[in-house]
Amino acid sequence: QVQLVESGGGLVQPGGSLRLSCAASGFTFSGYWMNWVRQAPGKGLEWVSTINSGGGVTYYADSVKGRFTISRDNAKNTLYLIIHDPKPEDTAVYYCSYGSSLREFDYWGQGTQVTVSS
Repeated sequence: QVQLVESGGGLVQPGGSLRLSCAASGFTFSGYWMNWVRQAPGKGLEWVSTINSGGGVTYYADSVKGRFTISRDNAKNTLYLIIHDPKPEDTAVYYCSYGSSLREFDYWGQGTQVTVSS
């Protein structure tokens, strides 16, 4: 059974930082590119970041570039998203996801809420 479990969300102020985690199980985590996607209140899903299977190739949405860092620890089957420079517009539910192909999002976690106060 594929499972993706996000954690680490919470309240953070501008100037602070937060690390989100996604614990993966039920599939060969190290063999897949992984994604972070978010949904702000009242808005649709927004792709945030992608990392390749080995961790050496990353992509970011323009809205978070320079402020977020995606990483992974394949030995721990865990995906991370470090929000170094949170802004109020980052308030959203953050999901980790992967699919059978790039730009496909077949599996999702339950999400973790990030709230950035101003």
